[in-house]
Amino acid sequence: MDVFSLQNKNIVITGASSGIGRECAIQCSVQGANVVLIGRNVEQLEVTISMLTGKNHIFIEKDISNFDDNSKVIKEIVSKLGKIDGFIHSAGIEMTIPLKVLKPNNYLDVFSINVIGGFDLAKTISKKKFVNDGASYIFISSVMSIVGQTGKIAYSASKGALVAGAKSMALELSSKNIRVNSVSPGLVKTNMSNELLDSLPEESRNNIEEMHPLGFGMPEDIANTCVFLLSDASKWITGTNLVIDGGYSAK
Repeated sequence: MDVFSLQNKNIVITGASSGIGRECAIQCSVQGANVVLIGRNVEQLEVTISMLTGKNHIFIEKDISNFDDNSKVIKEIVSKLGKIDGFIHSAGIEMTIPLKVLKPNNYLDVFSINVIGGFDLAKTISKKKFVNDGASYIFISSVMSIVGQTGKIAYSASKGALVAGAKSMALELSSKNIRVNSVSPGLVKTNMSNELLDSLPEESRNNIEEMHPLGFGMPEDIANTCVFLLSDASKWITGTNLVIDGGYSAK
């Protein structure tokens, strides 16, 4: 038996329309999972689903900051594929705003998607009628959860909340044999980060890359770790935060 296999496991992924979420969906499908893609952009969800291996995949258009329909959405998923074996919360928004102009609504916006949307979905999935024994949840945090950066107060706070909340959730759900972990990437080359880097002078881009001793990461670097955490190979890992940052936080 291949303990790294996800064969016939039902995996739900938020933020699956691009970047890390999309790559997680691809790699989960390669390992044999049935993947449920959740996102707001139908066109990009269709692109993602066309990139998956196998055929037993579905996508659902959903704004995860709308919490009222979570039970309906999860019930629909289970009716189509069966109970859920894994959940990756990859949806998130980046926010760079200095403290002097931060407004309460800025915090509400970033926390509703980065934190509350994922935690509330996890709560719904955790109902006995929706989840399989031995399920695994992963929250995509950021290296900004453990280090600071100017202008990242709201964003860093939200990512730190994911790490702390996942630890408490791991303890609470251990009685159901559900594992909960977080992953904290450094700068990963996605369309969003590429746009940011392209807007910077060459010297600034080089300085940022030099802060990552192994260079910038790729989406598959994060997705491969998520596959491991979803698989039976990690069955004794819960309540931890895996930092995948090319050495950024070691400097």
